[in-house]
Amino acid sequence: MSAFRLGLTGSIGMGKSTTAAMFAAEGVPVWDADAAVHRLYGAGGAAAAALTAQFPSAVTDGIVSRETLKRLLAQDPALLPVLESLVHPLVAADRAAFLAAADADLVVLDIPLLFEKGTEGECDATLLVTAPSAVQRARVLARPGMTEEQFTLILSRQMPDAEKRRRATHIVETLSQDSTRAYVQALIAHLRSRHA
Repeated sequence: MSAFRLGLTGSIGMGKSTTAAMFAAEGVPVWDADAAVHRLYGAGGAAAAALTAQFPSAVTDGIVSRETLKRLLAQDPALLPVLESLVHPLVAADRAAFLAAADADLVVLDIPLLFEKGTEGECDATLLVTAPSAVQRARVLARPGMTEEQFTLILSRQMPDAEKRRRATHIVETLSQDSTRAYVQALIAHLRSRHA
């Protein structure tokens, strides 16, 4: 029997990474889209070869510079679809390899742009990690080097939280680690009891 796939998502500063770590701590295998991109951009990763022709200044010694890509995209936002068309198939292949290797009844797919990119169709259910906008803002602006402008730009690329709430199968508010952990444990038990 294949694993039940729970898609985990949430806008910046909502506590998604912390929640993903809670699933991992409970023994649930977690595939992290951002980590997959880091692997693909790193030494020996498949992205360097794929990006060299279109983004030569962003690839040095077989490693893709995220900073250079950010700068290029800031100068010319029309390059984003080009980048995505090269990287998304590699990320999808990484996810497929994870699913093929996962020996578990339940897996979590941690995908920041789950709804924006339509990937929820590959999941059996979705979990939205959310928090009040004032909490989100305080968390994000407390990050080193984060500016108001960067925060606004990131938010503009993400689906509004209210729309994500409408689409999600399950929702958890990350107001405290204890309450979030309790929710994660209860959800794991619920999913396992329904899909045993």
